Amino acid sequence: MRMDELEDAKETPEEMASNFTCAMFETPEAVLNGARHMASVEISCEPCVRKHVRSIFMDNAVVSTSPTPNGNTAIDSFHQFAGVKWLREKPLSRFEDAQWLLIQKAEEEKLLQVTIKLPQVVLDKLINDSKDYYLSDGVSKSAQLWNEQRTLILRDGFDKFLLPSMTKEARSLLNSRAKSWLLLDYGKLLWDKVSVAPYQRKETDVGSDEETAPRVMACCWGPGKPATTFVMLDSSGEVLDVLHAGSLSLRGQSVDEQQRKKNDQQRVQKFMMDHQPHVVVLGAANLSCRRLKENIYEIIFKMVEKCPRDVSDEMDNLNIVYGDESLPHLYENSRISVDQLPSQEGITRRAVALGRYLQNPLSMVATLCGPGREILSWKLNPLENFLTPDEKYGMVEQVMVDVTNQVGLDLNLASSHEWLYAPLQFISGLGPRKAAFLQRSLVKAGPIFTRKDLLTSHGLGKKVFVNAVGFFRVRRSGLTSSSSQYIDLLDDTRIHPESYSLAKDLAKDIYCEDGNGDANDADDEDMLEMAIEHVREKPHLLRAVDVRQYAEQKNRLNKKETLNDIRLELIKGFQDRRRPYVGLSEDEEFYTILGETEEAVSEGRVVQATVHKVQPHEATCVLEYGLIGMLRKEDYADDWRDVNSLTDKLHEGDTLTCRIKSIQKNRYLAFLTCRESEMRNIRFQKQQIMDPYYREEWSTSHIAQEKARKVKELAKKKHFKARMIVHPRFQNFTADEAIEFLSDKDPGESVIRPSSRGLSHLTLTLKVYDGVYADKDIVEGGKENKNITSLLRIGKTLKIGEDTFEDLDEVMDRYVDPLVARLKAMLNYRKFRRGSKNEVEELLKKEKSENPKIVVYCFRICYEHPGTFLLTHIQNTNPYEEYVSVYPKGFKFRKQMFKDIDRLVAHFQRHIDDPFRRAHSIGSVAATVPMRSPATGSGRNNRR
Repeated sequence: MRMDELEDAKETPEEMASNFTCAMFETPEAVLNGARHMASVEISCEPCVRKHVRSIFMDNAVVSTSPTPNGNTAIDSFHQFAGVKWLREKPLSRFEDAQWLLIQKAEEEKLLQVTIKLPQVVLDKLINDSKDYYLSDGVSKSAQLWNEQRTLILRDGFDKFLLPSMTKEARSLLNSRAKSWLLLDYGKLLWDKVSVAPYQRKETDVGSDEETAPRVMACCWGPGKPATTFVMLDSSGEVLDVLHAGSLSLRGQSVDEQQRKKNDQQRVQKFMMDHQPHVVVLGAANLSCRRLKENIYEIIFKMVEKCPRDVSDEMDNLNIVYGDESLPHLYENSRISVDQLPSQEGITRRAVALGRYLQNPLSMVATLCGPGREILSWKLNPLENFLTPDEKYGMVEQVMVDVTNQVGLDLNLASSHEWLYAPLQFISGLGPRKAAFLQRSLVKAGPIFTRKDLLTSHGLGKKVFVNAVGFFRVRRSGLTSSSSQYIDLLDDTRIHPESYSLAKDLAKDIYCEDGNGDANDADDEDMLEMAIEHVREKPHLLRAVDVRQYAEQKNRLNKKETLNDIRLELIKGFQDRRRPYVGLSEDEEFYTILGETEEAVSEGRVVQATVHKVQPHEATCVLEYGLIGMLRKEDYADDWRDVNSLTDKLHEGDTLTCRIKSIQKNRYLAFLTCRESEMRNIRFQKQQIMDPYYREEWSTSHIAQEKARKVKELAKKKHFKARMIVHPRFQNFTADEAIEFLSDKDPGESVIRPSSRGLSHLTLTLKVYDGVYADKDIVEGGKENKNITSLLRIGKTLKIGEDTFEDLDEVMDRYVDPLVARLKAMLNYRKFRRGSKNEVEELLKKEKSENPKIVVYCFRICYEHPGTFLLTHIQNTNPYEEYVSVYPKGFKFRKQMFKDIDRLVAHFQRHIDDPFRRAHSIGSVAATVPMRSPATGSGRNNRR
């Protein structure tokens, strides 16, 4: 309700505005425009107005997404952005996960259009309510004219200032909320990896009070160099022995190969007999590991069968478990692994980490939380790239502190084995610096027999001691395992020293009540020690205690929770509350061995398969990640009945573009189809849980736009055939589409596309510079001309100039990547100058006038011949230019190849007076240009 009545001026707005005209505002309308602008700015900056609008906007605003033309083509049902392709009016409050980050990324890549707005009904009500406060109630002609101006002010205030500002705030809020959720999810995934108890042997193998980790034999498969490696770790994670067995997985049938395999089997058998492992952990690196696992089981069976007396009871049912090699790979390549295992090669360090993770996951993960922060490279969430390294490490620290203090740290065991000290920095009250100081002190001093020594002998301050001491375990382990010196049993519990008196009183009272000792000997230390031993040996006495009743009797109700915690610790000190170790499930094993995600290997996915073996009715193929694929004759083509035998159509080594029909994970087998009708069938679209606000809409105008776009594309593609090629760098683009796709990318980005030269050619389009694009012809070889389908597939060989490649990956590795490296080296060279020919020459002339005695030079883009640069120099007064061509192997200048620009420049400076071919005639240098431009007209390669 308005607090005061507005008084309308008797003059009309135009009449009043005419009094304020000036040089800046020459007309009354200009004055009114300026006044309305200032009024709308003032309203939009008013805190109470912003608060009111913000409240309504955040409660009612909705988000809608729709694909751009490029997005509509690129985002299929398997795409990362498939779930956010069509969202309709999703309220801000319903964004509960990291979905907004995907939307934001898709918008940045120009695949989605995103709108955040108030529903029209809410917006109309908001504006009408504002009018009730801002407009006059007058009915005169003058009042109506002033109200028209006020209405325009409100509309400008909302449309130009308030709503855009609220939209920006909403985006910031959604981004913050999504990142918070993602950070928590990242922490949860890390917790699941860290808060895992060590691998436990069967209960019959271990005494009830024994907490010794198992002896582990860790194995990492190797291709030959390095060889498959076995590492034996004792119960403390120290390396006992290493064995390399490169012939264990040989599959050849020759006498030599069989003998080498037999020798390695005998060596592995002796290795296991000598060390008697409790468990074998095998790195799940690839499909070869499945055969390796079978080979190890075969060795165990032969060992038990032939030498039963030499095999301990613990090895009767020796278990082989798969381990994820992602963390061991990080350890293998870390500086800390070289410091800890200086004499071991990489695969050995990886195997050590594999085994140690089974023995002590917390210490193994903490090892990678040092100054190098290698832990941040451990991929846990597919969206974690949205988080900064500092955000991720902050969560890592939180998780590691929680788990470390939950588990505790055995100081005497760590003093004997350095790698077990890794979690020390996460003990409450410490940190990397204090932990390093304490570790040096403990290692130097030797065994510790009481927690109090930390305060008196190891320099911990009182406050640090109070914070940290409850998480240190002091018991008979490591260096003190054979010592007879007294160790307080309470020092191996989570009970803080300040509560030791409560613990002793509780133990004493139970001990006396059980008919032992005399209450009058309450202060006898021996009696208290016996009481604590008694209750720990008979935990049922502690379980029978009613803590509340006991606290009331002792007038200690304020310590009820503490007494209950003491009771639990006396029952079992530092009881491990982590979830028990569980091996990989069938699905986890399948995807870990393949090294792919569930998204990448799923039914309906289009994949490339290499034919391995062809039979009349089926062909065996190998997919990119090693999975075996089966292609039956009826799945080869729609007209399969006309095919007498697959041997007439397929040959070993052929590359097929197929779709996965189904997967048998237990057999590591995929059934494939390359029938044209199946390749286009929408039934293979990914079945995923769609957002409840997902609404795929095709309005009449949208359909018309799509039809117009398709007609335009068809006009462009009269000589364009879409190719059946699956590769990250390949796109079915025309030349214009390739340039449009690369237009907002950085120089050096490229795309491989169909060629207008025909189905035996591909074209590499490379962005050389802003507005400058170069093409390179790729000739395909080994193609069959049986039908159009075989022609649309990629050739068996690819040729660029004189260089031959087996596939597009090799083209990228051996040709494109080195070429781009040379290109970027030139663009970043200290003597490279941006600009047109005239601009660059002017810069050189100015430099020459300042330094007349030297030869000034620079490099610039050659716009006429993309992929080529011009070396412009002034020796006396006139500028001259020479061509410099860029190749993967180096830079070509004056018919010589130079590996780097500095060598080229040095040669130029030494031979500046030699005769040379100047870059005046285009025809004279055509042979030196390594690439041709995709643009043959004006306006495509604009000089900037």
